[in-house]
This record gives sequence, structure tokens and C-alpha cells, in this order.
Amino acid sequence: MFTPEKFKGKRALVIGAGRSGVACANLLAGRGFDVLLTEKKKAGELKKALKDLSRRVKTETGGHTAEAFGCGFAVKSPGLSHANPLIAALKKRKIPVFSEIETALAFSAGTLLAVTGTNGKTTTTMLLGELMKRALGRKGRALVCGNVGIPAAAVAAKARPGDAVIMEVSSYQLEDSAFLKPAAACVLNITPDHLDHHGSMAAYVKAKEKVFRFQDRGGSCVFNYEDAYCRRLAKGCPSKALFFSSRRTGGKLAAWVSGDKLFFKTGKAAFSVRPPNLPGAHNLENAMCAGLMALSAGAAPVHLKEAFAAFKGVEHRIEPAGKARGVNFINDSKATNVDSTLVALRALGAQKNVWLILGGLDKGNPYAPLLPLIRKSAKGVLTIGAAAPKIERELAGAAPIITALTMERACRNILQLAAPGDIALFSPACASFDQFRDFEDRGRKFKAFVRKLK
Repeated sequence: MFTPEKFKGKRALVIGAGRSGVACANLLAGRGFDVLLTEKKKAGELKKALKDLSRRVKTETGGHTAEAFGCGFAVKSPGLSHANPLIAALKKRKIPVFSEIETALAFSAGTLLAVTGTNGKTTTTMLLGELMKRALGRKGRALVCGNVGIPAAAVAAKARPGDAVIMEVSSYQLEDSAFLKPAAACVLNITPDHLDHHGSMAAYVKAKEKVFRFQDRGGSCVFNYEDAYCRRLAKGCPSKALFFSSRRTGGKLAAWVSGDKLFFKTGKAAFSVRPPNLPGAHNLENAMCAGLMALSAGAAPVHLKEAFAAFKGVEHRIEPAGKARGVNFINDSKATNVDSTLVALRALGAQKNVWLILGGLDKGNPYAPLLPLIRKSAKGVLTIGAAAPKIERELAGAAPIITALTMERACRNILQLAAPGDIALFSPACASFDQFRDFEDRGRKFKAFVRKLK
């Protein structure tokens, strides 16, 4: 556990000059620490990344030097493997290595609400932020951060007593953290993802478990009853386990779907509310999860009704990107794994009118789970990026496959082939780093290109 007082007077090493690394270096420097930021990329590649870095932070670029081992503790960027030579060497020298979120929370006086799962994290986190804004009113602030693209170190330390820190936490961030104790947490779902990083499904599940491991009976954790991994994890949860379901009602459930409404049980009483106007059963699950977390953190039924009515979804997740020649373009760039693409196909593929753009940087998962829905809903599959050959092999015969190589070429091909009313679904099922900076960069470039097509 990172305790600032324990390391007072010792130099801090921040590994990685990404957004979280820069934010963490600035936070530590602002709290009086001497900070060294180390990055293997060369200075010329980091001009944009380092423009917001405090002048009080010393940097070394183009590799790591022996100076790193003179630090009293280190903070690693979440994307780095524990097998990274520098991190392994630090641990061999018994220099403590902490996560960015754990470091940020050490300076925070707010109440932590932590959201994790394989899919739906960002929508749930953003919706929970809107719920808590209404619940807190003038008594405090709802501060949203974490894997949503806002570094925890840039936000959490600003939290005062009475504020809520609503944080999306990834398996990478949880894996790196020795101690997290949210007042309310959730595990939305668990399906294979990031196996290239974690090495096994067991290690991935173990990382997710950390979101509730250090809670006590005063806290709560929300689980998806229809997910076998979630049910298994809930048995070992030390806090109050709350279940939601999109397939069954009542009983021991704390939230469920009936007709066109969501039901929430608080004590012996239940109330109903209309869900947010978002496509797909997965968004009903996201809303139930966010609602249960908010209720356990002090929200009232009226706050759920108001926030659900106003919520319009998040960027890059089944987001309408406009029409061109009668074809509806959908930006689902946040679908960085196969299960996310399955969710999008279930939400949009009621008819066989989908042109699916797949590809990017492969994450080690099979694409075969897409076969049934592609056969049902897709007129064609267009492949892009480094994963294209693997995708084409594993999906052969499910629908016509076109090797497009780039997102722009895929969109042009769709316009030549599609009929008015068809859907062009950009749901890559892959990471973005082979052709784009991140999934946000990928999604924004997709939307910009669709505007050109129009």
C-alpha cells in the first residue's frame, strides 16, 4: 500500500510518459517529491506527451539509466508487463512499485466508487457519474476518472471529504494495485480479454477480483447474476453482494428488467424506472449496475429517474456517426475485444443488413465466437490492420470477406456495395495501436472520414 508519509524525502520514479504517467509525475512533484520520469521512447516521439509535464520533473528518454535505481519507490504505467526488465530489476532490488491509481488515491479524501468488468465499463462509469452528481447536489462533487481516458492522478487527489471519485478500473490497473478499498464496486461481466498481457484467463479473473478483495461489510459490490465468473467471484466477496439480471426477476436480485422498465429493490420495497434510451440489452445491464452502485452510495429513486432520462451514452460505443448515401455509419471503436463486437451485433443486427469492419492489433483471442451473429446479420466483413489475416481465416465462410487494409478503404467499399438502410458497423474487436494512437483516436478519425463521405 502506498503511504506518502512513509516515502517522504525519497525520490519517486515514474515509468512511462503516457497520460497517466505524466499526471502521476505532476501529482508527486506538486506534493513535494523529487521525481524522475523515465521512458524508453526517444524525446522526438514525446513532444506532445510531455508538453503538460511540470518543470519540476526530471526526465530521461530513449531508455532507462542506472539513475532509476536510486529512487525510493516507483510508479508504473498500467500497460507495462511485470516482466518488463526495468520493473523486474526494481523488484529484485526490493524497490516498491505501485500503480498510478493507488498512488493517486493516497492523496484523495473522496469516497471511491470503482467500476470494472470486460465490457460496459465506460458507459457504466459515466452514467454513475451523472447519478452521483444528482445525488450529491451541493454537498459534494462527482469526479469521474480512470480508464475512461482521464488519469486518476489528475482528478482523484482533488477530491475533498464529501466528494465521490467514480473510477473505471481496468484489469491492468487492478493487477498493479496492492490495496484498493472502494465504498462501492462492481464486476459487470468477465469474458476473455487481454490474455496476451495477463497470460491466462485465471490471471485475468484474479486481477478483476482485486476490485473488492479489500472491502469489508460496510461496502458493497454489484455483480451480474447471468455471468458465471461473477457468481463465482461473489462467493468470496467480503462486502455486501448485490446482483442484477437481464433474464430473470425478483428473488434475491437487487435489480431486474420487466417489460420496458428496470426494477430496483431497496430493503423490502422495489421501485421501477425507465432505462436510458440506448440500444441493446447490455445497456440495461449497465444501467442496473450504475443504479445499484448509486443507491448504495446514497442516491434516491428520483436521481435514477432524472439521470436515466438525460443520459445519451458515451463517445465511441455504438455511437451514430452519420449517414452517407442512405447507409448508417456506427462508431464502435471502443470495441477492442470480440465480446464487445458481439454486444454491438446483438444490439444492431436484427436484420441481415450489417457491413462489419473488423481488425487492428490482435489481442490473442479467437474470432470464432462471432460466426453465428455474422451469419445472421452481416452482408459482408471488411478487414483492416495487422489482425486481418487471422480474422479472415477464422471467419471464412460466414459472410463475404473483403481485405480493405485501412478504415478509409473499408468505408469506401461499403458505399459501393451497400443498399440504403444498411448499417456500416465499425466495431474492430481489436486494439488500435497498429494504425492509431488509441481507440479514441481511431473513433474520431472514423467519424471525421464519415463526415467527408457525406
